[in-house]
Amino acid sequence: MRLATLRHHGRTRAARRDGDSYVLFPHSDVGTLLGDPDWRVRAATGGGATVPVSEVDYAPLVPHPNKIVCLGLNYASHIAEMGRDVPAYPTLFAKYDGALIGARDDVVLPAVSDRVDWEAELGFVVGRTARHVPRDEAMDHVAGYTVVNDVTARDWQRRTREFLSGKTFESTTPVGPELVTPDELGDPGATPDLEIRCEVDGEVMQRSRTSDLLFGIAEILSYVSDIITLHPGDLIATGTPGGVGDGRDPKLYLGPGQVLRTVVEGLGELRNTCVAEKSA
Repeated sequence: MRLATLRHHGRTRAARRDGDSYVLFPHSDVGTLLGDPDWRVRAATGGGATVPVSEVDYAPLVPHPNKIVCLGLNYASHIAEMGRDVPAYPTLFAKYDGALIGARDDVVLPAVSDRVDWEAELGFVVGRTARHVPRDEAMDHVAGYTVVNDVTARDWQRRTREFLSGKTFESTTPVGPELVTPDELGDPGATPDLEIRCEVDGEVMQRSRTSDLLFGIAEILSYVSDIITLHPGDLIATGTPGGVGDGRDPKLYLGPGQVLRTVVEGLGELRNTCVAEKSA
């Protein structure tokens, strides 16, 4: 299945993609749908009115997850370009839901930063409550996959040893357009091997494969579940490959008017125009 959260008549609705249309559910968003223990059955068989794909307005896939957990330093190519040591354990940081935007929304470049960078990522969404989950059972807790761009203010990221301040600026993190269930991608018990790519104004900046992740999906979910209970709808971003602007010589950063395109094979694409933050 392919599920999305759409803006429709002044509110948001969860929906299932059926060919060239989306079938709307009564649930307000994908996160709310996943909170139903029978969500797979309801998502596969339920629904009402339809909206053509050509007319949809994507909201963030899960607008208000209980948690947004992100990984840094999870591709060897990115670790090398940033001059960091290979970590023995997943490098975790968090975001707040105010950072999230939809698949076609504008990325708002913070007025206080001139070093805003791109980070294409594979994201996954939790489908079942998870606490102390063994690695060999972890994939049973994955609802599906999505596309994320962890847009980062590098100057703020480096103000301290903690990443958060550079990672969670308002309206900077596109997520979507859909949640694609594991059975759509082949082996539901393994990290999918998908091309991941980021373009700025049509120029390819990042290209890799998700199979190159240092820590795979099952290992990430199991590890995080040992720290805190994961709930249906929680969003996890798995890290970015090499090719970020901050790792180049000379360095490159995003500016107003540039178009950021993020693609993960089989999951769809994000297409976001960068705009300057308006004065208060």
